[in-house]
Amino acid sequence: MVQSYLRHGPTEAFGLVCSASSNSHYDGKLAYVPALEDVLVWDVKKGQMLAMWHETGHRAEVTSILRSPQKDVFAVGYADGSIRLWSASSASVIATFNGHKKAVTALAFDETGTRLASGSQDTDLILWDVVGESGLYRLRGHRDQITAIRFVRPVAESAPSTSTGTAPGYLLTASKDTFLKLWDLQTQHCIQTVVAHRSEVWTMDLNPEQDLVFTGSGEGEMKAWKIDHEALAQGLRETETGEVTKFIHSVTTLPLASSHRVAQISFHPHKPYLAVQSHDKSVEVFRIRTEDEIKKKQARRRRRAKEKELEKKGKKKAEDADVDAHMEGEHDEREVELADLFTPYLIVRASGKIRSFDFGDEEAAAAKGNTQLFVALSNNALEVYSIPPPTKTKDAPPEAARVFSVDLPGHRTDVRTLCLSSDDALLASASNGSLKIWNMKTTACIRTMDCGYAICSTFLPGDRQVAVGTKSGEILIYDIASSSLVDTIQAHSATVWSIHVRPDEGGLVSGSGDKDVKFWEFEKKPANSDNPRSSSLLTLVHVRTLKMTDDVLSVRYSPNGKLLAVALLDSTVKVFYQDTLKFFLSLYGHKLPVLSMDISGDSKLIVTCSADKNVKIWGLDFGDCHRSIFAHDESVMQVAFERTDTREGDAKASHYFWTVGKDKMVKYWDGDKFENIQKLEGHHGEVWALAVSHHGKFVVTGSHDKSIRVWEKLDEPLFLEEERERELEALYETGIADTLNRTDAPIGSGAPGADPSSTAPDATETGAVTKQTTETLMAGERIIEALELADGEREAQREYAEARAKGGLAESVAPPPRHPVLAAYDVEPEEYVLRVVEKVPSTALYDALLVLPFGKVVSLMGYLNIWAQKEWNIVLTSRIIFFLLKTHHHQIVANRVMRTALIPLRRHLRAGLRRQKDTVAYNLAALRFLQRRTDARRTAEFYEEDEELTEEKVREKIAEGKKRKRVSIKA
Repeated sequence: MVQSYLRHGPTEAFGLVCSASSNSHYDGKLAYVPALEDVLVWDVKKGQMLAMWHETGHRAEVTSILRSPQKDVFAVGYADGSIRLWSASSASVIATFNGHKKAVTALAFDETGTRLASGSQDTDLILWDVVGESGLYRLRGHRDQITAIRFVRPVAESAPSTSTGTAPGYLLTASKDTFLKLWDLQTQHCIQTVVAHRSEVWTMDLNPEQDLVFTGSGEGEMKAWKIDHEALAQGLRETETGEVTKFIHSVTTLPLASSHRVAQISFHPHKPYLAVQSHDKSVEVFRIRTEDEIKKKQARRRRRAKEKELEKKGKKKAEDADVDAHMEGEHDEREVELADLFTPYLIVRASGKIRSFDFGDEEAAAAKGNTQLFVALSNNALEVYSIPPPTKTKDAPPEAARVFSVDLPGHRTDVRTLCLSSDDALLASASNGSLKIWNMKTTACIRTMDCGYAICSTFLPGDRQVAVGTKSGEILIYDIASSSLVDTIQAHSATVWSIHVRPDEGGLVSGSGDKDVKFWEFEKKPANSDNPRSSSLLTLVHVRTLKMTDDVLSVRYSPNGKLLAVALLDSTVKVFYQDTLKFFLSLYGHKLPVLSMDISGDSKLIVTCSADKNVKIWGLDFGDCHRSIFAHDESVMQVAFERTDTREGDAKASHYFWTVGKDKMVKYWDGDKFENIQKLEGHHGEVWALAVSHHGKFVVTGSHDKSIRVWEKLDEPLFLEEERERELEALYETGIADTLNRTDAPIGSGAPGADPSSTAPDATETGAVTKQTTETLMAGERIIEALELADGEREAQREYAEARAKGGLAESVAPPPRHPVLAAYDVEPEEYVLRVVEKVPSTALYDALLVLPFGKVVSLMGYLNIWAQKEWNIVLTSRIIFFLLKTHHHQIVANRVMRTALIPLRRHLRAGLRRQKDTVAYNLAALRFLQRRTDARRTAEFYEEDEELTEEKVREKIAEGKKRKRVSIKA
């Protein structure tokens, strides 16, 4: 009988407000922020989370968030190079784009939201067709991570509206390689490269009129550039001097208050503000003036200067006046410079280090004319500041006021310690600065209390109080009901590394860096001395001290109350009798100090984990080491035995235990067989803390990434053999995809391990968007299987028909039986292949077709011909045909067999496409007719209402009617 275990799975992740991995988006009411691998939607005013966009099984961190002009759609870039389009209303993924090899660092939509440009750490720029859900092309040219992308729309539309070319336009990109590049999307080439700064360009933005570009560098410079739209309209030409025309011209460098790296520059979408973040904790806001305002201001200054002069001189001679007039003329000639248009307005100072900021949209800000600036901080908090409108008065400089902040649902710093109440209903988590109590059912934060640098914690008997050991050597006792600090005990003179309650709940032991182990008894005192019936609180009374030879890192009572284990800095564990403190055993064998230990429920085993990455299992009878296991790739921070599941009645104490380490892993072990049962990945930073459920139902971990995760025991059995097989399979699958995606040695480059049969692609400026993943490989395999099945079926039917025609078969012979799959779906082979191909997501379709060997391509062409003839899914059919022709052009040209298939295919496809085109044109004409009719009807209505209207006024009124907001009404 093979032993089975119960699988554990991730259920909750909480304690995150926002992570610092990506920028955030704010629309005036809701904030869309990154939370490691998820995106959270916060209602900033109420401080509550409305949605969590989570895709099961996807673990890469969010690195970029952008809202599409079609308000419901968000593009989210991840650290593994994938981009997902999320629908905000349904909180689900619309499409997944795979093309980048490294993290996505910049995203941009064009003004209609139909094309998406993405830039990455792999220096590539990819354009995606959002509607067709496919990659259009890849642009190469930058030599380092792309930091910002903006679409530039051509002002003069020279192309006629009916032209069939792709919607042209230009793309502006900035990168850490110090360059600013302008790309022409019609020719898919870079038409100008500007060396923008001496160091990396970290950010860039275009003003809403699209003629000014601002760039910010790593040295704290902010430069302004002008885009020459007239030159863009004419295209690349040679000037008289024989140089190629320049489209981007340097204008000036703008002064900033601080010279740190300029992390972000943003124009307000429709108000005259520009915000720049160059200092860690503040955002500078500039007002954008018009030239007339500046000229008026200059005139005022001159007038004032003149008045002062006159006052000084009194009435001097007349010739001075001539000189004055001359000087005034000189003043007038002074041009309005760009730097004059941008005047520093105010500085928004946040309460922590700023990760990114965003302007709120107009709806919320309309009240009181204030503008909202949203700030996402690096320390897991959000804030919204209100920027007052400019006033005429001179009395006080404008100040930004903080209106909302979301910081309670998470810690500012690493979660260092966790503990659960005895009924598993409450969880206490502590970090440097705060202690939080969470309700485990709802995962809501119900109490927040200030504390010092917390190192260890435990609930006291009765679950009404929590004791916290701090770095300064104090033990703090908090009352949960009143969320107050009840007692501060100066327990030790150095860090309290560990506290543990005695099994009889009569006292606790504390171990510290001052080489002392101290024993404390609990004493009850009434919370309110006047009222004797009031609830009693526990305080600690020091009863005895055990002096050790070295710093104490961990202390533990055995569950039967007989022994006390003490882990020391000299890498040993000393075991004493609890009552007499007589020395019993020394556990010697770790190469580095033991950071944590635990004793099993039957007091037979002790498990220790150490900074030497090993876990050792010892017997407590003789102190013999049963097994030493290399458990993690980094220090093992905590270990704990699973508590016996109370649901199993009087089952014997469990010997399964949990470990967490700095390698971000949580692992589950069998202490009798010394086997790793399960590896749980999920954290994005080292895991500091571990708390095990008292009923054996779940385990909670806390990490440097500030998240607290719950791993729950499921009812699904787990077998070690299967688990190992699955791990190997996953390794193998990623290996295949990685081999296909190698850039240093593409297939055919002759590099070791590369496929010698094909030729290496030349590194051109523009290329196709392909990236093999396990999904695309599986989709390709499914298509191959479907083709084989359908080919076999058609072959059998053909043979039967031929035999009948030759007369070699009697009438009574039945036709060959249909393939069971086709019979089950009740479809013909051609239709079955179409069904399989239709099920492949359109984003993975091209990559899946690349997997097909040429023989299968030939047979797929035959099916495409049938589909075109029967007009099944013409759009998909034509997409596949063009892709296959482009990819396999050489073989198809060289192959005589293909001619017979391609000629009828051309005929059928043309006819089908023509019919589709006619239908679309007919429908369009009808819609235009309806539009004209409603316009005419409205014109008539207006004329009847008011006799004095001219035609222009009528047109204006109609246009006003069109500007009304669309309201989507959900049925």
